[in-house]
Amino acid sequence: MNLLHALQTHAPWFDLLDADQQDQVLQATTLAHVQSGTLIERKGVVASTWMGVIQGLVKVSVSNIDGKMATLTGVPPGGWIGEGSLLKREARKYDIIALRDSCIARLRSETFDWLLDNSIVFNRFLLNQLNERVSQFIGKAEHDRLLDPEARVARCLAELFNPLLYPCKSPRLEITQEEIGYLARISRQRTNQALRALEAAELLKIEYGAVQVLDLDGLKRYGV
Repeated sequence: MNLLHALQTHAPWFDLLDADQQDQVLQATTLAHVQSGTLIERKGVVASTWMGVIQGLVKVSVSNIDGKMATLTGVPPGGWIGEGSLLKREARKYDIIALRDSCIARLRSETFDWLLDNSIVFNRFLLNQLNERVSQFIGKAEHDRLLDPEARVARCLAELFNPLLYPCKSPRLEITQEEIGYLARISRQRTNQALRALEAAELLKIEYGAVQVLDLDGLKRYGV
């Protein structure tokens, strides 16, 4: 995929920049194709780039010394992650792993910092994204403790269509039941049961290797 086209279609902040700023971004951004299962970014490594998902699907996860792993969130095309580590100039506190073959954009930290110094609209975009991210994780902590599997799957899918974090214009998302199970932290069998219940409620339609959302607001409210 052409870099300019990739940023115009999967970087919602790119069109907010002026021509000079866009040129700086194009010079400082690279695209990389990774296979499913690839460890894109390792916990403990000092952050040097801001990353965007152009194609595919990745998960953000943490693990302990015993090998126990917990998935924090999934990131579909159009999502950009890792700004917190860049802003604090610290090592990443999570792993980023490709759940399927993906195309990843990387913007160098020097240009990220330059945009912070030179673009008010870029700062506003980041402020809105960070605020939305905090709300997402507060909600996730609540949902994991209080909701049944059907509602957890509903919220998990709704998160992937968040218009501020992941501005996907299509109601259809390529994602398998196994991948949904990873993100919702439930078994594949239980995920299948949950999806069938949500389909029966006319909130979504299950397709081969994909889900089409019919009622996003309904998914957000499911189980309340």
